[in-house]
Amino acid sequence: MAISTAVKPVRRLITVDDQEGRSRKIADGPSPDVRLDPARPGYSATRIWVTDRTPARIGGITDTLHLPHTLEPPPGGSVCRVVTFPPERGAACVSAGDVQAFFAAMGSPAASTGGAGAPHPYMQRTRTLDFCLVLEGEITLVLDTAEVQLKAGDTVVQRGTNHAWSNRSGQPCTIAFSSHDAKA
Repeated sequence: MAISTAVKPVRRLITVDDQEGRSRKIADGPSPDVRLDPARPGYSATRIWVTDRTPARIGGITDTLHLPHTLEPPPGGSVCRVVTFPPERGAACVSAGDVQAFFAAMGSPAASTGGAGAPHPYMQRTRTLDFCLVLEGEITLVLDTAEVQLKAGDTVVQRGTNHAWSNRSGQPCTIAFSSHDAKA
């Protein structure tokens, strides 16, 4: 059976209080900010919302996807995204150039820590506190000293560590990420 590599849109509903203080929706549809990785057909990273400070502003803001696209949030801010990882078909076949192109396209070329001797070509490190929720599927969190199997419903609190996500199952895996600027 063939695995579909079509990108599943992520619905994004945005709400606001109107001038009378009543809540209403101002947007409802697929998030327009989707990044792909040509070296991994079926991979998609959909940005949902970005904040540029803490506490986040909620008044007068109707969208934030105009902010620069990077893996890391802006200084003092956060970024929410939903990522689908396709089944790996030999990660070792991905070239160093493919990996560099991916991190550059994600606006974070310095995040890549893969290379000779790395446990996975897509190893990365960002100065972020990430709350990760596996929505569907299974995935392996690759660390420098361990690999952890995760399934739908599992969570990870990723605290700026060197890591990669490796989908060794036969089905796509989708994870919701809430990433926050952090200090060591």
